[in-house]
Amino acid sequence: MSSSYLFSTARGSGLPATEAALLALAVLLAALALFGPVLPASVHQHGFADQRVLWGIPCALDVLSNLPFAAAGLWGLLWLRGVDRQAVDAVSRAGAYLFFVGLVFTAVGSTLYHLRPDDAGLLWDRLGMVLPFAGLLGLAAAGRVSGRAGWAAMGAVLLAGPAAVLWWAHAGSLLPWAVVQLGGMFVVVVLALLPRRAGTLPVHLGAVIAMYGLAKLFEAADHAVFDATAQWVSGHSLKHLLAAGAAWPVLMAVGALRHKATPGAAFVTVSGQNGAHTGGAARRVRAGPYQHTAAAATADPSDTRRNA
Repeated sequence: MSSSYLFSTARGSGLPATEAALLALAVLLAALALFGPVLPASVHQHGFADQRVLWGIPCALDVLSNLPFAAAGLWGLLWLRGVDRQAVDAVSRAGAYLFFVGLVFTAVGSTLYHLRPDDAGLLWDRLGMVLPFAGLLGLAAAGRVSGRAGWAAMGAVLLAGPAAVLWWAHAGSLLPWAVVQLGGMFVVVVLALLPRRAGTLPVHLGAVIAMYGLAKLFEAADHAVFDATAQWVSGHSLKHLLAAGAAWPVLMAVGALRHKATPGAAFVTVSGQNGAHTGGAARRVRAGPYQHTAAAATADPSDTRRNA
């Protein structure tokens, strides 16, 4: 089944071109996950380079390096509460919320896993990672394609992610999980090439991709980095820090909207005697359809008489 056939079929359903292309790409990734070859897990997948015990904590740096995930998640949830509901569309807000909640779950799951690395802990680690993946893909699809695409992307990852993890636990094949994780990031790369839609969260997807790509490189070079730094820090510990750093562009996007003026924001009116605009007091009132009426009603009537 060719990608052009999938795209033309999706277009025949009446979908806009970008939605049809995204749907065709999703179908291709799903087909790869379902019908691709078995990808066994490495026999050394739990053999991390740095297994030192510090302050009574086993694999201490791999455990403690999960704290930035929790910090970024809690910080983002706090900032998100301060964003006016009119400043961003509902799907972007939901995607950001899912992303930040997922970072907290990722911190918990990864901490539990690294305290005692085994298959049971890895299952919970990967299940926690599904949530920020879903949030990020939803943000990217909503920001570059449509709100409908954002909801669909989040729903697809929330369904496919746990299914892929459970399939790995049952059958031992990592391919479905690799498609969710790496295939999902490939979709984000493609979406980053499209212009951002107005009213969505202004996430710099290129920065997210760069940080996540570096994180995966350090993960692959776990032992090499540990040896190169004279066993000071491992590649996997740095991978955690870099992956948490991928949350920074999302945090900055939310932070920017916290200070963005929205319809209904407060504005300043001048009251008092002539010349009050230079030395008198100003009063803040709520902008709205009756803002001029309100200003007139609160003005000193004597101003009109003196200016007549």
